[in-house]
Amino acid sequence: MKTAEAIKAKFLTTRNQSEAICAPLEVEDYIPQPMDDVSPPKWHLGHTTWFFEQFVLIPFDPGYQIYQEDFAYLFNSYYNHAGDRVLRPNRGLMSRPPVREVLEYRAYVTKKLADLLDRKGLTQDILDRITLGINHEEQHQELLVYDLKYILGNQPTFPVYGTGFSTKEAEQGGYSKFDAGIYEIGSKGEDFSYDNELSRHRVFLEEFEISDSLVTNESYVEFIESGAYQNFDFWLDEGLNFIKKEGIEAPLYWYKKNGEWWNYTFQGFQKVNPNLPVQHVSFYEAMAFASWKGCRLPTEFEWEASSGQLGWGQLWEWTNSAYLPYPGFQKETGALGEYNGKFMVSQHILRGSSVATPKGHSRATYRNFFHPSSRWIFSGIRLAK
Repeated sequence: MKTAEAIKAKFLTTRNQSEAICAPLEVEDYIPQPMDDVSPPKWHLGHTTWFFEQFVLIPFDPGYQIYQEDFAYLFNSYYNHAGDRVLRPNRGLMSRPPVREVLEYRAYVTKKLADLLDRKGLTQDILDRITLGINHEEQHQELLVYDLKYILGNQPTFPVYGTGFSTKEAEQGGYSKFDAGIYEIGSKGEDFSYDNELSRHRVFLEEFEISDSLVTNESYVEFIESGAYQNFDFWLDEGLNFIKKEGIEAPLYWYKKNGEWWNYTFQGFQKVNPNLPVQHVSFYEAMAFASWKGCRLPTEFEWEASSGQLGWGQLWEWTNSAYLPYPGFQKETGALGEYNGKFMVSQHILRGSSVATPKGHSRATYRNFFHPSSRWIFSGIRLAK
């Protein structure tokens, strides 16, 4: 178990990193919400602060004075136990509080929690709650990166953010083969993990093969140019209806210009690099590509069983597994029980991590989950057969 001193150092580093991600922004960039799934940067900064205030300082620091009563309403996300909240699609309408006051709120809560960590005799429950808060903020740092790209990528001039969060060219490889047998899946519970990674259990897998590398832009261009977006044979019915309704014919941020494919990146509007792994594809598109290649997506269990031999960490990888509870899953009582369990419907699992995942936040047992239509996330494709 980590000491209070070590947790304090991690806490302060995490708090600083959230603001560092926002450093290249203009103040006007903190507010827009181009779609419901995207939250304004100002809201992320306020919400992660409210989380520490609501779930650590209020219950564990008797002398704590709430910074502003209205902030619980403004920055609660989906915790019904914590009271009413602004509807998610309306977060971008909040011109108040100003960015300046949100940053002051962050400084206030950061100092109060750091002071709490300096006290003697903190219980393990308090330290565990703070550790959860740190991991929660790291999750929001990655979401913040996704949302910033969507905000900037929907600006008419495709502004440059910076050189961070860039993928590397994929090294092409073959397939690794794994024997049929019983494999152990899930967290051992020795280090931090979320409740949806528990409990560790055994699964039987048939023999399978999994690609050593992610699908590249070059391969995906071939998929597009073959007319696959117009060929219903490759698509799940729900996916076909989705791409038709939304007019989707390529990954998010891709544009055809003078016969060539271009895309928006954090470095601005650039030609699609054929050697980079394709990203910003939905589960529907990943499934259709796999079908076109005569392959399939791995299950989350196949992915975890083979993860020790995979080079992962560039992009979250869609699996063909629904987000469901493991055997022995226990939902915590109260608001924190809403963290993962209530989303176990209509979501699909992604495994690995991405270039936007904070250092030290990834692990082979991590179960990320999004709706199959999600494309603004840093998602990619690994094939199996």
